[in-house]
Amino acid sequence: MQLLKTLRRSSLNNHSFTFRQHAAFSASSSSTYSTPSDPAFSPTPTPTPTPTPTPSKSRFLSFLGFTVFGALSTAGYATYAYTADEVDEKTKAFRSSINHSLVDATLTIETIPHLVYSSVMTVPSRAVDLYLDLRRVIEERVQEFAEPCADKLLPDMIKEEQEHRVFTLVLDLSETLILSEWKREKGWATYKRPGLDDFLEHLAQIYEIVVYSDVAMLDEQISYKLQEKGVRYILVRSATKYQDGKHFRDLSKLNRDPSRVIYVSGHALESCLQPENSVAIKPWKKETDDTTLIDLIPFLEYVGLHRPADIRTVLASYNGKDIASEFINRSREYQRQIGKKKQKPFRWSYS
Repeated sequence: MQLLKTLRRSSLNNHSFTFRQHAAFSASSSSTYSTPSDPAFSPTPTPTPTPTPTPSKSRFLSFLGFTVFGALSTAGYATYAYTADEVDEKTKAFRSSINHSLVDATLTIETIPHLVYSSVMTVPSRAVDLYLDLRRVIEERVQEFAEPCADKLLPDMIKEEQEHRVFTLVLDLSETLILSEWKREKGWATYKRPGLDDFLEHLAQIYEIVVYSDVAMLDEQISYKLQEKGVRYILVRSATKYQDGKHFRDLSKLNRDPSRVIYVSGHALESCLQPENSVAIKPWKKETDDTTLIDLIPFLEYVGLHRPADIRTVLASYNGKDIASEFINRSREYQRQIGKKKQKPFRWSYS
């Protein structure tokens, strides 16, 4: 009998332990299982954790990041809006006042606020100095690539040509003399503008001809054919001035008298830093009936043979007009005036 009571008590204890485990499991997975409404079957509520306060370190990092962002934004705007010399001039008074305060201030009750202010403002003052130093170094490096590869892109002119005041004819390559296109079936293909051979061969007898190109290295076959037709010098990308995202022709670097230089291009006003020396013609887009180069020969021939004192004055008189057609009109008008003078009858005078 005593043994039976002991077994029954042990069985009840085991049953109670299993039930408590089941109640705990039900509480932990309330989203899946429902618990009885009786308070005796309700699980013990879990206390809400107290939120941990944000450490001061994260606030400091946020403030530091905001400060760095502000400094970089200010430096970026200053780089965009002002030159290095302008930034130096605008901040010179501020930086001088900080340096002066640090050197001359003496430790008294009255000067303590000034010393504290100077100490705090030393950081931005030194930052401006560092910014100016870095910017000047970077601009010097960029300038080395942006400027033409030499101050004299061409060798000195032959002495005889210099004495006879031979003019220099500078021609753009792309869409002025030739056109290069890429096709998936054939790759790169190059086309000559109509009249190109006659244009070069004829004017090479009068001018010193120079060709400008934007490519880093011109194809040897194209270069050979141009020189075969009378082109004396070929300048590539390294001879251009890189400015505002474009490659410009700087005629002042040619080592030639600017009063005797003519630049002809389908993009003359957009690609040359000396518009007063430029002759703008229509860009060539593979039109088979194009006669632009042939039409321009009479004007260039007249200039090359008569050699005006300053070609810039001549070109200014054609401003806003098509030079080829305007020159023909002026020539016809000149011939008409000469014809009128020849037709006037000779009158005898009687005394």
